[in-house]
Amino acid sequence: MVALLAILRDRDEIQLRELADLLGASAATIRRDVAALADQGLLIRTHGGARSAGVGAELPVNLRDGRHRPAKAAIARAAVSELPLGKHAISLTGGTTTAEVLRALHHRRDLTIVTNSVGIALEAAHQGQQRVLIAGGVLRPSSLELVGSLAEATFKQINVGTAIVGCDGLSVQGGLTTHDDIEAATNHTMLERASRIIAVVDGSKIGKVTLARLADVADIDLVVTDDTADPVEVERIRALGVQVKLVHTPGDDAPED
Repeated sequence: MVALLAILRDRDEIQLRELADLLGASAATIRRDVAALADQGLLIRTHGGARSAGVGAELPVNLRDGRHRPAKAAIARAAVSELPLGKHAISLTGGTTTAEVLRALHHRRDLTIVTNSVGIALEAAHQGQQRVLIAGGVLRPSSLELVGSLAEATFKQINVGTAIVGCDGLSVQGGLTTHDDIEAATNHTMLERASRIIAVVDGSKIGKVTLARLADVADIDLVVTDDTADPVEVERIRALGVQVKLVHTPGDDAPED
């Protein structure tokens, strides 16, 4: 399904028979996948084909997890190396890259982890982390994040040493952006309570702008991304005085975000 959506992002509209040829799948499989994605609002069915639902369509977190995995794992390891030794409080937004950051912290038992992500909290529990604070709020099914005034009220009562934030797009023009304005406002409150902000963003999202801004690029202390990121945009980010750390990652043939 991810590959199908990636084709639509490039082509905007396509016939089902051409999708079947491109993906090496049967016509019945393509019809079934298109129907399922249309039910989720991720594409629009047309007569004999499918059309993109537009730039605002957000991929559910369960469909994002396998994409750019080598890059995200390398980014996570680099971000973790920036954390101080000893007791430290970190906040994590939801997302597949921040989930990789948590996995890279499996050896740390001296951290307090603050999050509004159900997925991150469950991963932390499975990992055996002892100090996890999860902010309450309204659940966004597509991202599994708790958002709104309740979550923001929690974040306003705490201070953390490092906030590690994922996003759907990062550019000098658009800042850090996500698909939902309420999620953006909640995550912005999280970032305000941090002494240091690290953005973990795979290269496909550098230069990309989505609906809602959660922070300006200049508010970030460090961007960790991979060497597939647009070099021109990377230099623009550095020109703002933001440190950018590029990691090398093995080739990844998964579709872009």
